[in-house]
Amino acid sequence: MACREDDRHALVPQKNWFFVGIAVVVALALFFPGLGLFVKKHKILNIGIFLVFLITSLSLDTRTVLKQIKNVRVLTASLLSALVIIPVVTAVLAGWAFPDNPDFVVGSIIIAVAPVTVASGMVMTAMALGNVPLSLFICVLCTFASLLSIPLMLKLLLGAEQGIELPVGQIMGTLTVIVFIPILAGQILRPWLKDALGPYKKTFSIFSQCIVLLIIFNAIASSAGVIGGVGAGLIGLFAFMTFLHALILVMNLGISKLIRLDRPSTSAFTIHTSQKTLTISYVVWAGYFAHAFPLAMAPGIAYHLVQMFMGSFVANRFRKKAQQGQE
Repeated sequence: MACREDDRHALVPQKNWFFVGIAVVVALALFFPGLGLFVKKHKILNIGIFLVFLITSLSLDTRTVLKQIKNVRVLTASLLSALVIIPVVTAVLAGWAFPDNPDFVVGSIIIAVAPVTVASGMVMTAMALGNVPLSLFICVLCTFASLLSIPLMLKLLLGAEQGIELPVGQIMGTLTVIVFIPILAGQILRPWLKDALGPYKKTFSIFSQCIVLLIIFNAIASSAGVIGGVGAGLIGLFAFMTFLHALILVMNLGISKLIRLDRPSTSAFTIHTSQKTLTISYVVWAGYFAHAFPLAMAPGIAYHLVQMFMGSFVANRFRKKAQQGQE
């Protein structure tokens, strides 16, 4: 799939409104936490997340993914990095950084076991003049594999240490309904709807970002009663997530060099395999951890914000190097 220069610029969203939106939903959640109960009672977020994956699948050209499937090195490396190495490294570091805050430890592991994000990882790969089909391949591969890996990694990393009894089969069933079914339905419907949906691509992107804002709102609203007691701890949390994401980026860059990827593929692998989706993290937290660990969504929100800032910076660096190599 060729990606022309103007196509790459078209993929880069205007993000200022999103960060303004974050400030608005944080204020609303703190002043009107009762709205969070309404969202939860009517399963508004579950419906929104279902629609996000359905829309994503409708716009997903699997032919570009299948062209990358012969690259066994990337297949293996992306799975190991995103779904095994990053969770283990995060669990070790979070346990060391937050010995007296189990919410932050649990929350850090929840975001770490999540698969890679969908839209922003591909956008930043395009910004970096990277291999967009490979970025798409990594996204699809990790999303499907995570249906099995998430409950197993949570059981491994949290079960013994935190004394948590996790219903592995139930978690897998929840993820199947909210993630696998809409993706499958989208691919089945794609031949008939792909042309009609083309003009609404920007609208769908905005809708996806709005769902992320709703996740942030609901997480903060659900934790409003205890979040005030954290105080300066949030500064430490953001510092930790900045360090963690930087470490993960360096680690994935090293892996890409080790398996000898070319420059565009290195950009795609380094950026996209380092990013985590907040949507699936929320499903896991809200369904199985929200009551016992009300602040455990905070690390996921912090990581999401950090990866957007740092990912944009890294993508710009890759882009400059690519342009220098073309001169």
